[in-house]
Formats: sequence, structure tokens, C-alpha cells
Amino acid sequence: MGHRRTVAALATACCLTGAVASAVVAPASAAPKDVTLTVLGTSDVHGHALNWDYYADQPYSDAAGNSVGLAQVSTVVDQVRRENPNTLLVDDGDVIQGTPLDSYYATVEPITRTGDTHPMAAAMNRMGYVAGAVGNHEFNYGVDYLGAYRKQLDFPLLAANVTDHRTGAPAFTPYLIRTVRPAQGGRPVHVGFLGLTTPGSAIWDKPRVSGRLDFTGVLEAAKRWVPRVRAAGADVVVVLSHSGIETNSSYGDALPWPENDMRRVAEEVPGIDAILAGHTHRNNPEVDVTNKATGRTVVISQPGLWGERMSRFDLTLRLVHGRYRVTGATSALLNPAKARPDPTVVAATRTQHAATVSYVNSVIGRSTSDMPAGPCRYSDCAALDLINTVQTETVGAALSGDDATLPVLSAAAPFNRNGGISAGDVTVRDIAGIYEFDNTLLGIRLTGAQVKAYLEKSAEYFRQVSGTGPFPADDVTNAPTKDSPDGTPDYLYDVVSGVDYDIDIGRPVGSRIEHLSYDGKPVTDDQQFVLAINNYRQSGGGNFPGVTDAPVVYDQQVAIRESLIDWVQQAGTLDPSTFATKDWRLVADGQPVQVTG
Repeated sequence: MGHRRTVAALATACCLTGAVASAVVAPASAAPKDVTLTVLGTSDVHGHALNWDYYADQPYSDAAGNSVGLAQVSTVVDQVRRENPNTLLVDDGDVIQGTPLDSYYATVEPITRTGDTHPMAAAMNRMGYVAGAVGNHEFNYGVDYLGAYRKQLDFPLLAANVTDHRTGAPAFTPYLIRTVRPAQGGRPVHVGFLGLTTPGSAIWDKPRVSGRLDFTGVLEAAKRWVPRVRAAGADVVVVLSHSGIETNSSYGDALPWPENDMRRVAEEVPGIDAILAGHTHRNNPEVDVTNKATGRTVVISQPGLWGERMSRFDLTLRLVHGRYRVTGATSALLNPAKARPDPTVVAATRTQHAATVSYVNSVIGRSTSDMPAGPCRYSDCAALDLINTVQTETVGAALSGDDATLPVLSAAAPFNRNGGISAGDVTVRDIAGIYEFDNTLLGIRLTGAQVKAYLEKSAEYFRQVSGTGPFPADDVTNAPTKDSPDGTPDYLYDVVSGVDYDIDIGRPVGSRIEHLSYDGKPVTDDQQFVLAINNYRQSGGGNFPGVTDAPVVYDQQVAIRESLIDWVQQAGTLDPSTFATKDWRLVADGQPVQVTG
């Protein structure tokens, strides 16, 4: 039985909705010599300090009634601490990328230049975090930027599977042992936190980490470091891993280690009591895994994203022969939606929030018509044509020699289905709404055969259908694949401009691209093209074929979103009739497919 579920009475007056607590779960009663340790964990907060939607310029809201941001999470944390003083707060990574608040202090007023405190550091320091794992998006702005952010934190960032390329030494603190003095007295509890991060950063941020940092697998690192944490005196070992639960990889076999691997870690590494998982943005209240060597249960929890949920682990500890042993472990998800924002977190980030709101609402041009992003998932649309136009022009203008004679194509993904540009004033937040990632632009040389293979990979995004519809969009898009078993996310679907083609979703994966042509003529296998592509995709994100080994003919580290802003400012007026083209069609057995939003 191991330590399975002796902390049983989780559902109290706060109650559980399924396994997700709507407020705070009180710890179960324990034997006189027992200690209940509570560990609270956030993950994938992605720049949400406050319950604010910078793209909509209003408080965040969704149909499910969720809130986002650390301010409301902080109120729940304080309530749990009052109920159980033996409480520790940790984070699982992906903090400093994801909203205009993050990008403003990385690109517009970077903390590396101003020396200002990052708003997420200000919020997390106020909340009293004791440790955090490093997420893959922590590397998006470079190692030096991450270093400046780390220095502002009152707690260490942990990553046992990242080493300095030059010395081989750990690039981050591998683990931390935190001493908790039980409120009821008695021997202190030594709590070990081991940090791990998904190794995909070696691909996704290759230009930023190559030659500086090396990555290994989370399983391999856990096997090496968990015994060390135990040997250092930890009574309890909690793994903070920016890696999902079920084993899979978006980069296929480009790396020898899976992107998400926490179930195997729980099964194969003895000595772990609990795992805070992340990266995949899933709500997993409790996943119990039996360790193969010990037969003991390891409890795993993952709290979704943006602060919509927070994981709570309750671990019952019993003093046996002078050492604490975990005799019970449960987890649940806390929902802070009904909590009032912590005024101290609001105050700590007020100035940065106001500066960001002012910036994203600045007008940079005008549009003659609406360009919604939602339909870009299943139909040729002006919003993606704008992105592809800017990318094509930027790369094309910089090419020289023989490359300057080649046709320039461009690839872009429908990142944000809720984004778009409306007729009238165009603001920075409108551009951020259609291009929310801080990617840079490259140009690579591909053959016609490689372009078609690229499009076939992209077309895996669609589910196979029978007939021409009409189909609801969700019945056609986000198909599960080997690389994305829970459904292909929108950002792994690319539209390519500059060529014409049909995507026949009546046909199986791998044989969907029909009538591929350039300038009215069929594309030949040996024909040469330049493809404008973002750094995430070129580095292997999404496991698209041919791109990682393709010759790079343009790489000036130009930020794509900033290029879009500059282009709109220079144009003054956005008129889709001047750049929007019909390059591709969704068909089934050769007939147009009708899709409704």
C-alpha cells in the first residue's frame, strides 16, 4: 500500500468539484506524532501577475469563470498558511514569457538595461516562494536576461539537468533543502526540492543557449540527483519538473530525451514522494503512480496555466526512529477565481502594469477592415497574410547572390484564435494579439519536395472527414497525432504563402497536399525556394521535416512582432486588398469544405 491516501478528508466546507477544490482544502487530522506538510505549487504562469487581459484591455474572463494571475493566487496561499503554518510555496517554471507585461520588460524597457525589478519577480518575492523550476520559456530572451531576472528573486531557480557548456558544472542550483519547524513543535522537517526542465530548450532556443548551456533528460537527471538529495538529509523529496506527465515529444527523435516524462520518473526513480508537473498546461489534480522498485505511491499534480489553478500537496509525516517518513500523500487543485486580489501583489506590480497598458494601447496605424484570427485555423485569412507579407519582405530584402534570385515563401501559425485586428485604429496590442510569441525570423533554403513535406506535416493538424460539411471548426482542427496525442495545438499548424495548394482532409495524413504550384506552374521536387520561418520552428519545434538541416540564408535576430509593428507604422493604413491573397483551400476529395466557427 505504501503511503497511499492516508490524508483522506480533503473535501471539507470548501468542497471539491470533481477533484478540483473551489477554494482552500483543509488538511486532514493526524495522529499526535504526525506532521502535515503542505506544498503549494504554481506552473506556467506566463506573465500573469494580475487578472488582466492585455489583448482585450480589460479584466480577464472566460466562459468557465476562471481568473488568472498571481494576485488572487496569493490570497489563497495566505489562507492555506493560516490553516497550516507548515506550508511551502513553489513554482514549476514558464514565468517570464507569455503576456505583454513580460515582453515589455524584455524588449521595450528591458531589465538588463534599466535595472528595474521584473514585475514577476516583484510579485513572487512578495508571495514568499521558496523555490522554482526553470521553464523552457525562461530562455526565450537569452541566458544573460535570465541571469538578470534570477538575481532579482528571493528564491533559487532549480534545474538539475542543465549544465554549463564550458565547464560541465550545474548551470543552476540542482536542488534545495528547506527546513520546516513544525508549528506543533518537535524535530524540524527537511524538505528537498529537486528542479528539472524539459530538454527541448536545446532545440527551441538553440541560438540563445548553444555553446553556453547543455541539457539532458529529466529521467536521467532524476536518477542521478534524487539519491543525492536523500543523502543530503531530506526527509521528503518533491520534484519540481517543467515537464508533462505522459511521455511524448513535440520534437520527435530530434533529441534522445522525451519532452514530457514524469510518469516514467515516478515509476523508475526511487525516493520521490511528490511531483509538481508542468509545461503541457493540463489540469491534473492527482495522478498516483507506483514506483517499480519500492512499491510506494508517488503523487503527481499539475495546475494548468496562468494561475487558473494551484496544486496542493498534503503529506503526512511520522517520526520513525528519529527520521520522518511520509505515510500519506494526496493532492488537489485549488481554484482562486473567487478570491479577492492580494493588495500587496497589486501594489508591487502597479507601476509596471500601468506602463504596459499604456504601451499596448498606443496607436500605430489604421485598418480599413476587420481581420479576425479565429478563421485562420481553417481558411485563408488576412491576419496571417499580413504576417507572411512582412516576413517575406524582410527576408527577401536581405538576400544576396544566388539566393536573391529564389522565390521567397513564408510560414506563419494562427497562434491566438481570439486575436485579430478590427477596422479603425490599430494598436500594439492588436499586433500582439495575432503574434503573441517573441520569435525571431530566419530564412532557410528548401527544395520543392521539402516544401511539400513541410505542408504535409502541417496538414496533420486536420482531422480526416467524410463529405464537405458544414463542420464545426473543432470537428476539423486540432487532430491528435503521435507527437501531440492530446490534439495538435494551433501553434503547430503553419500556413505557407507564396505557393498555391489544396489540403484534402478527405485523404489520410501524408497524402493531403494537392495541386502545389508556384506562379501558376506545378512545383517540381528539385525547385529551389527560400522559406521565411520563425526560430522556434527552424530549431525543430513541432518536428517539421527538413528545416533543422536546411541551409540558413538569413538570420539577423529580428523580432517578428517588432517587425510587424514597424511595418504597420510605416504603412500607416492597413488595407487587406493590398496584401491578402488566396493561396490555399481546404477540400475533401477535391470539393471545397465548409467550416463554421
